Amino acid sequence: MAGTVAHVVGARPNFMKAAPVIRALEARGVPQTVIHTGQHYDAAMSDVFFRDLGLPEPDLNLGVGSGSHAAQTAALMIALEQAFEELRPGLAVVYGDINSTVAAALVAAKLLVPLAHVEAGLRSWDDTMPEEVNRKVTDLLSELLFVTSPEGIDNLAAMGVASDRTHLVGNPMIDTLLANMARFEPDRVRAELGLADGPYAVATLHRPANVDTPEAARRLVAMIDGVTRLVPLVLPLHPRGRPMLEAAGLRSSDRLRVVDPLGYVDFISLVRGASLVLTDSGGIQEETTILGVPCLTVRPNTERPITISHGTNRLVEPAAVVPLVREVLAGGVARPTDGPPLWDGRAGDRIAEIIEGWLVGRPLSGTPTRR
Repeated sequence: MAGTVAHVVGARPNFMKAAPVIRALEARGVPQTVIHTGQHYDAAMSDVFFRDLGLPEPDLNLGVGSGSHAAQTAALMIALEQAFEELRPGLAVVYGDINSTVAAALVAAKLLVPLAHVEAGLRSWDDTMPEEVNRKVTDLLSELLFVTSPEGIDNLAAMGVASDRTHLVGNPMIDTLLANMARFEPDRVRAELGLADGPYAVATLHRPANVDTPEAARRLVAMIDGVTRLVPLVLPLHPRGRPMLEAAGLRSSDRLRVVDPLGYVDFISLVRGASLVLTDSGGIQEETTILGVPCLTVRPNTERPITISHGTNRLVEPAAVVPLVREVLAGGVARPTDGPPLWDGRAGDRIAEIIEGWLVGRPLSGTPTRR
């Protein structure tokens, strides 16, 4: 085979997507290495996910940490260039749309390392989102594009990506969800958090548009206050949004439990038992679709429209959330009867099969050199 597969991960959404691919390649005997950039670098945002998913410790941990988009991406590129030159992988595999993803794509392109993008083709059509820029750049630089839902194929074709580079494989994040379903115990997590019997809601809110200005934070806190008058709410709070939301008046109470970020098993256990979820995250829109938990996405757009057409997800502005919560609690939102195409727990196997075939059929490339 033409070299080792290098997986580049950097934040908690990456880990659930990478785990099924890593396991499937391991079962096929494909040599691989895992590079953790350290974009999420504390135990609550990173280490606990490796433990929960049964993944071995990363082979390399670059420890880049946080910073502005420019500073973080530059630091990621410097660290990844050194890692790629030392490893000389036959293929780099990146996941999702974080800064680690686009940094690895740019470094791979400069060093002539072929690139595979898992979760290719997603589009929100909102260029104010840094993730949208990351998605577009990564897709343009990728040789293998693994697509989670049919509209992604159309999006890639519209930007001129050759059809023989795109592969509809399903969603590896759903592989992880289905493989761990027996471990998700709402009653255990409810007891650990001291939640009383009865319905409750879960919220995850961290997008810049929602938490990075005082005005946006005040709107969000007012929304949360309105929701808690209808149903108790648990809010695992991302570190980046905490200061602004607390400055806007966010406080724990009997009706609002503000907690630190949870590990994967605990968080999905909490979601599984919830009456509804409020989020501005991408992946949670997908997980609630399979779990059948109504989801209100506090954004004007989504890069995952299939969660709306096939799931329980609805886009909503903060001011309109409370009436919709009332509707959900009254049973006014239908639950899906099935999932999107190929969200069947076998996406990792499909990706591994394609990668193995690509490696076998590809001649050895020249050694990357410093430019």
